[in-house]
Amino acid sequence: MTEQPLTDLEKDRVIEMAWEDRTTFDAILLQFGLKEQEVIDLMRIEMKPKSFIMWRKRVQGRKTKHEKLRGFKEGRFKCTMQRQINNNKISKR
Repeated sequence: MTEQPLTDLEKDRVIEMAWEDRTTFDAILLQFGLKEQEVIDLMRIEMKPKSFIMWRKRVQGRKTKHEKLRGFKEGRFKCTMQRQINNNKISKR
């Protein structure tokens, strides 16, 4: 893993990003310095076995999790109900 261990808050955020369909492993690498295999190892350690298996089935081969496989290069999906995101918190209507 990275040279400095992740805090619990950082681990929670990596797990959250790994579960998100449209967040790529490249984004996790950029933000936290964890390669795809390191994210998988973290998920294996931090999650219950059944949850990890369910996540791996969901993520394996998913085009949106890998920058090179995506059909789009710029922009991202944004729900029309979502106003803005500040510090990873979605603003309420």
